[in-house]
Amino acid sequence: MFRPTINKSASARTFAMLELIFHVAVRNVRKTHGNAVVGLLMAIVQSLLFIGVMLFLFDVLGMRGTAVRGDFVLYMMSGVFCFMTHTKTLGAVAKSDGPTSAMMKHSPMNTIVAVAGAALGALYLQTLSALSILFLYHVLWTPITIHEPVGVMAMYLLAWASGIGVGMIFKAATPWQPEFFSIATMLYSRMNMIFSGKMVLGNNLSNRLLALYAWNPLFHCIDQCRGFMFENYTPHNSSITYPVVVTTVLIILGLMGENFTKKHASASWSARR
Repeated sequence: MFRPTINKSASARTFAMLELIFHVAVRNVRKTHGNAVVGLLMAIVQSLLFIGVMLFLFDVLGMRGTAVRGDFVLYMMSGVFCFMTHTKTLGAVAKSDGPTSAMMKHSPMNTIVAVAGAALGALYLQTLSALSILFLYHVLWTPITIHEPVGVMAMYLLAWASGIGVGMIFKAATPWQPEFFSIATMLYSRMNMIFSGKMVLGNNLSNRLLALYAWNPLFHCIDQCRGFMFENYTPHNSSITYPVVVTTVLIILGLMGENFTKKHASASWSARR
C-alpha cells in the first residue's frame, strides 16, 4: 500500500520515464492483436489494400500521366505510408488514456507517457509494415532507388509528428463533448482521404485547387517526401516550414488543453449521457 519516497537523479527519472513509455507502447501495440506477427500482418494488409485501390483508380480514371516520372508504385507508396502513419497516430493519440482512465490511478502514469506510448506504438507498426512492403517490392518485383532517403525519412517522421499534434487537440477536447468530437475525428480522417495529396502532385495543382490542399500539413509532408524520393521532381507548391510550425503549435495547444481538461475532469462526466 505504501512505498518509501526515494530521491532520484534527473538521469534516473528520465530513464524510468522512458522505460514506462516503452511498456505503454508495447501495451498499445498488443491492443490491436495478441499475436505480434498477426498484428504486423494486419498493418501490412491495410497498406497493401490502399496501394491496390489507388492503382486501380489511377488505371480506371487514366491518371497515370499526372504522376511523377519514375516508379509509379513507389509514387503510390510514398503517399500511402505517410497517410497511414499520420492517420493511425492521430487515432491512437486521440484514444489514449485520459485523466479519468484507470491507468492514470497509478502514480508513474501521466499524459505525456500515455501520448508518447500511443504515438510510438503506431509509429512502430506502420514503419515495420512500410519497410516490409518496400523490401518485398524491391526483392520480388523490381529494384527501387530512393534519391535522398534521409529526407524521405524526415518527412515521414514529420507526418507522424503532425498526427500527434492533431490527435492531442482531439484528445483534449473529446471529454467535454465525446459524441461531437468522435465524429469530428472521423470526419478529419475521411477528409484526409482526399485532401492529404497522396493522389496528386503539388506542382500539377492550379491555384484554385491548391487552396483546398495547402491548409493540410500532411499534404506538405507527402509532397516534400516525393521531392526527396524522386530526383526529377522538385516541389514548388509546398514547404517544410509550414508543417513544422503547425505541428509545434498544435502540440503546445494540445498540452495546454489536456492540462486544463485534467483539472476539470470527473469520472461522473459521462453519467448523464
